[in-house]
Amino acid sequence: MLPWIAGIIFLLIKLGIVVVVLLLVAAYLVLAERKLLGRFQVRFGPNRAGRFGLLQPLADVIKMLAKEDTMPRAADRFVFLLAPAVVATTTLLIFAVVPFGDSLTLLGRPIPMVVSDFNVSLLYVFALLSIGVYGIALGGWASNSKYSLLGGIRGAAQMISYELPLVLSLVPVVMLAGSFSLVDIINAQARYPFILVQPVSFILFFVSAAAEIKRIPFDLPEAENELVAGYHTEYSGMRFGLFFLGEYISLIVLGSLVAVFFWGGWRGPFLPPLVWFALKVLIIVFVMIWMRGTLPRLRYDQLMHLGWKILVPVAMLNIIVTGAVMMMVRS
Repeated sequence: MLPWIAGIIFLLIKLGIVVVVLLLVAAYLVLAERKLLGRFQVRFGPNRAGRFGLLQPLADVIKMLAKEDTMPRAADRFVFLLAPAVVATTTLLIFAVVPFGDSLTLLGRPIPMVVSDFNVSLLYVFALLSIGVYGIALGGWASNSKYSLLGGIRGAAQMISYELPLVLSLVPVVMLAGSFSLVDIINAQARYPFILVQPVSFILFFVSAAAEIKRIPFDLPEAENELVAGYHTEYSGMRFGLFFLGEYISLIVLGSLVAVFFWGGWRGPFLPPLVWFALKVLIIVFVMIWMRGTLPRLRYDQLMHLGWKILVPVAMLNIIVTGAVMMMVRS
């Protein structure tokens, strides 16, 4: 077999495994969130579909598939149908550059635990995060509904506003690692995780990313007490399910990126690398679910004030301080 054919086959196999695992994890993450929120609020979560409610994700999928796929009469048909796919696809594609562990040896050759690694993979992540806003904005606009349009506009303004502190928060990480590759960033944390020397960047990144993926207390584009359901008000069936899927995969994305940039990725003692990576991701996911059950939603003016007047200046100051300290250490 030609080497390039074997390379393509290995790439497709890794891609298929990642997609299947992500879809399964996202499905059961919905169940986990509903169970945890039930415990936080002193009530039962789903417990009727299967033992302990373990078949609830399957029941949800069947319900989504069986629901009528409706569309407003005056909607823009092509854009209306395209928007959910944009949201789900962009979040899935981010995992093409996320390293899950160290290399494995198979048939005498090393197999990297990442679908694809290249020297600007961090820019690739930011590009896909930026594209994700189109699905929300276009879905809200194409629905021809005032509630949906307001949700889409809110989503676009929120993602644009918080993308700036999100990017600025990672500049010190790139300065310390000296690379845009996620694998190189993890390797740069061989002696210590970056959270020990960049706690401010970690807080900025976590808050900005929570706003970027529209989780409570930053879920203004979906505010049900104001906008019914926001940008996906007019969606039903599996098209609504794609928006839902994108949201929960984004939650896994946030946990994965926090693990990569600040917690040393797969590194850790005693346990296998893949287990360490999964544990770090699950910790972030648990904290985000805990926040949903605890914190109230911000007002829109508070959301904009936090992003532009607090996070952006602090992120820029952190870059200056990091650069000054690095020059002092190296001189």
